[in-house]
Amino acid sequence: MRTVVTGGAGFIGSNLVRRLLEQGREVVVADDFSRGSLQNLLDLGIQPSEVGLDPTHPAVDLRDFSQALKVTQGASVVFHLAARIGSIDYLHGSHLNELLALQANLVIDANVFRACLEHNVSKIVYASSTAVYPIDWQHQPGVVLSEADLELPRIEGLTINPEGGYGWAKLMGEVQLGWMSDTLSGIARIFNVYGVNQDLVRAVHVIPALFLKAERYPEEEFIVWGNGQQTRDFLYVTDCIDALLHLEEKASYPPLVANIGSGEAVSIQTIAEKVVALGGKNIPIQYDPSKPVGPISRTADITRARALLGWQPRVSLD
Repeated sequence: MRTVVTGGAGFIGSNLVRRLLEQGREVVVADDFSRGSLQNLLDLGIQPSEVGLDPTHPAVDLRDFSQALKVTQGASVVFHLAARIGSIDYLHGSHLNELLALQANLVIDANVFRACLEHNVSKIVYASSTAVYPIDWQHQPGVVLSEADLELPRIEGLTINPEGGYGWAKLMGEVQLGWMSDTLSGIARIFNVYGVNQDLVRAVHVIPALFLKAERYPEEEFIVWGNGQQTRDFLYVTDCIDALLHLEEKASYPPLVANIGSGEAVSIQTIAEKVVALGGKNIPIQYDPSKPVGPISRTADITRARALLGWQPRVSLD
């Protein structure tokens, strides 16, 4: 069974590729290496030739439909993880950045889905995001997000307000899959994932960003953006991969949509204290409430994933 992983050289993608290869599958990676890297694959013991990559010209730009069409040829399953993402500063630094994120991701998704239709791909597993949920809900403490809060196409009395251009693009990706009646699909609304192969150099998520700050101390002060009371839902990458594979198994039409998170709210202060303790340095933690922090709280209700996928997280943050 030929399986294509778009974004397969990225953090989550490379971990998924390794698992698929361990299952004995034929795997093809499509990645433009704007964030992913061949090194991610090599670090996990994966040679480029094992996943259909030419080491001299490995990049696949999914904004070009002809390339999307070529890479999905012969595929039975497509795990579509490729997307243009970035930090708070990048995604929400200006209206132009929001527009660029929206436009790039709309094109990538449209090309991949159209290519899947033309090749009669049986199943698509789509990496959506918690960013599809109304952002105004998440500016108050204690928010737990359920799939029923945003159930397409039934959205009665709900103001659609995803988080920026990235969130809008992900929501439109879900809409497109909802119209692909001949394709089985699973949609993963992924929360904060951490673990092996996460980029520490271009750290855009809180856990690697804090580890990088600890590594740079004392040359740079350990400053946490915000007051530390904002909360997130953190999921280890192997648990995320398990969930994606369960979604493949249970893919359906209409699409099966599931939150993929730990179901636990953890404060940024708690994460900072854990990072400092692991670092072994006597690091004073400073907080800067003037910096942007994104949502105040964002936690997954994973009741549906437990019930319909038979899945639940196994790796504790501790």
